[in-house]
Amino acid sequence: MNNISGPIAVFDSGYGGLTVFQELRKKLPNNDFIYLGDNARAPYGTRSFDIVYEYTLEAVKELFSMGAHLVILACNTASAKALRTIQQKDLPNIDSNKRVLGVIRPSVEYVAEITKTAMVGVLGTTGTVQSLSYPLELQKQSSNIEVYQEACPMWVPLVENGESNKAGADYFVKQHIEKLLQLNSDIDTVILGCTHYPMLMDKIKLYTPAHINILSQGSIVANSLVDYLQRHPKMDKKCTRGGSVQYYTTENADKFKQTAGFFLKQDIEVTQINLFQ
Repeated sequence: MNNISGPIAVFDSGYGGLTVFQELRKKLPNNDFIYLGDNARAPYGTRSFDIVYEYTLEAVKELFSMGAHLVILACNTASAKALRTIQQKDLPNIDSNKRVLGVIRPSVEYVAEITKTAMVGVLGTTGTVQSLSYPLELQKQSSNIEVYQEACPMWVPLVENGESNKAGADYFVKQHIEKLLQLNSDIDTVILGCTHYPMLMDKIKLYTPAHINILSQGSIVANSLVDYLQRHPKMDKKCTRGGSVQYYTTENADKFKQTAGFFLKQDIEVTQINLFQ
């Protein structure tokens, strides 16, 4: 089975990863993709490291069983709390030729290139902020970079409940951006450290000074994946090219279809699966 080519898999705890998934498809329109959302157990942002690791590993194993050789964790919390352990502990036992990649490292590599003041802000879920993944990874890129974080626990519910463009969202967006910028007025780059947050981009821009770069991870991760496949031709050959997409959820398929349509602006077919036997 290891020699049989398969789709690129994209995993998220829910819907936010669709913002990354869209960009991946734009960059690699001929590739086959699987998208899996663990919506039944979302959100991951407030869960412990152990639980996020357990859930993410279950998803990765399921996606490998579907034929994927490469899994992208399009979830900051999973990338922060589970990726390293899966890469170092589990992959050698599952299949040393398979790969799992995340969204944090490509983001910090790009940030390190563009910040002028070396003052970087992170807006993320409570879990991502508490993991300290962004400060740690940015410090690896450059010891001069200072990182300031702000947890935004209401932003994901706003997006998933269709409130991202309504007036009620302004209070929460403005509040957290102001708190972040109060930590250091020289911040010149802000990472949206949750894949839901691009859905709030219009309001984020409204309350963020124009000179500050606001980074959405989708295009960054997509460019990074293209580069990765160019540098790893053996993996690239294992990725099939038929332009197909399969969507899976651990929640009700109709519910996923309705909400995913809000992200994707199109109707999709969805299959419900069970990761937790």
